[in-house]
Amino acid sequence: MVERVDDRKVLSGIIPVTRRGLRQVDAPAADGPHKTLYNRCHHW
Repeated sequence: MVERVDDRKVLSGIIPVTRRGLRQVDAPAADGPHKTLYNRCHHW
């Protein structure tokens, strides 16, 4: 089973993406996998 990425880390990746109009792929790798950012942002 894969460990869940910390919500605070993902939120730190979602905020710049939405503010700057970037794609999730362009978010820093330190904020978690881009697929996770995409999924959590669109399910939120």
